[in-house]
Amino acid sequence: MDQQLHFVLSVATRNVVAIYRPLLATVNLTPTQYLAMLALWQHGPLSVHGLGQVLELDSGTLSPLLKRLEACGYVRRERDTADERSVIVTVTVTVEGNALRARAASIPSAVRDQFGMPMEEMEHLIAVLATVIAATRPAPAA
Repeated sequence: MDQQLHFVLSVATRNVVAIYRPLLATVNLTPTQYLAMLALWQHGPLSVHGLGQVLELDSGTLSPLLKRLEACGYVRRERDTADERSVIVTVTVTVEGNALRARAASIPSAVRDQFGMPMEEMEHLIAVLATVIAATRPAPAA
């Protein structure tokens, strides 16, 4: 079984999420909420659709996640003034929102420490997994 890609990726995913969970608990975020915040911090305001594309998540997953983040005061959902059918998601520009980003800044290095891998190996692993992701994406509809 340890030679089966499905098995090793499944176990690796569970174990990596298990490393993140206690670290994210210190900033009161779930792993998926953390990824959403990272995307918003990196890309700035995004439509819900745009955020879904960045995270590769559907709106059924995103909507409740964004409602919880909004209830925490981390993001604000606003209707696009040019097109009221579109919802723009923005990171709250408050002391709390900035403090969250600052508190979460140590998480990547804490994860690297738990892996115990040299940075070059970690970068190589990320590159290999990015290749796997690209190779397994569905072809765009014609």
